Amino acid sequence: MKAQPHRLDKLRQVIQEQNLDATVLVPGPNLRYLTASVHFLMERPLLLFTPRSGQSVIVIPALEYDHFASHGFDAKPFKWTDQEGYDNALAAALAALGLDGKRIGVEGQLMRFFEGAAIKRHAPNAEVVDAHHAISAIRLQKDAEELATQRRAIEISEQALGRTLEQVKAGMTERDVMKILVAHMTDLGGDGLSFEPLVLAGENSARPHGKVRDDYAIRPGDALLFDYGATYHGYAADITRTVFVESVSDEQRAIYEAVKKANEVGRMTSRPGMTAGKVDEETAQTMRDAGFGDYILHRTGHGLGLDIHEAPYIVKGNEQVLEPGMVYTIEPGLYVSGSVGVRIEDNVVVTEDGCESLTTFTRDLLIVG
Repeated sequence: MKAQPHRLDKLRQVIQEQNLDATVLVPGPNLRYLTASVHFLMERPLLLFTPRSGQSVIVIPALEYDHFASHGFDAKPFKWTDQEGYDNALAAALAALGLDGKRIGVEGQLMRFFEGAAIKRHAPNAEVVDAHHAISAIRLQKDAEELATQRRAIEISEQALGRTLEQVKAGMTERDVMKILVAHMTDLGGDGLSFEPLVLAGENSARPHGKVRDDYAIRPGDALLFDYGATYHGYAADITRTVFVESVSDEQRAIYEAVKKANEVGRMTSRPGMTAGKVDEETAQTMRDAGFGDYILHRTGHGLGLDIHEAPYIVKGNEQVLEPGMVYTIEPGLYVSGSVGVRIEDNVVVTEDGCESLTTFTRDLLIVG
């Protein structure tokens, strides 16, 4: 993939609006979005400086430069080798941009202490400020190419779940089922995992971020919660479905139906002009109205894209207004400690007049095994 110049224009607008003189990006989703080049945080620092106007500058390990340059992003390189170290390259880059005494916006949730300290060492009069949310906002609204890529990640993930459910049997461990799911995502063309999948059975399903067990044999009557996703060209799917093994109790069914209704309300409430907080309130109220308010443990959802968790966050009090192109999860859940947990998670995109669910896997209660 090649860098798209209009994305740089979006970053320049942030620099202007935030009264910055430059931004600095480190390896992560914002750098990938802007340059199309994929790098990883490691002990060798890589820093992309973008000033208000003029050419960007990159301080980069020499061994990574050819890969970066192949994507066509216009940046003057200051390369360094392991033998030289990065200090001279960074000092030269900061001097070339004249950033000492200027206001520099950094990704506060990604930039590490030693990188920030190095900038201050060579530009001691610079004001380094956290501009993480403003910078990341350039990725808020997905374009047609991004949505097509995300749809493919979701297709792969949903097909993998369908195949996995055909193989689930009582007596398997959670780890057994997880391995089957991962194998199917790989076979179907996923280029990675959004995160380590959760396959949680019985009382473990009541832990929203439970750990997959090697020593628990899935039993008849267990809830079996899958929270997982494949990536495709870096874009993530994040899907949760809860099924039941061989049978379902009346209590389990009542909880399931309450979550299913809340999921529907969350999707139906999502539309341009609505706030993220209001979607969360309407979704949670549905479960409270059903008598299950004590079992709500988390927000309704989070943004999704090159990051598995990004804006907009669908949580009470968030006044961010939803706009077309925003992609996020609707994932209400109810968790009865020591007994059962149910979560149904869809990935949705805000459209011009409402919202579309990118996920299509059935939300009907399923009994497997």
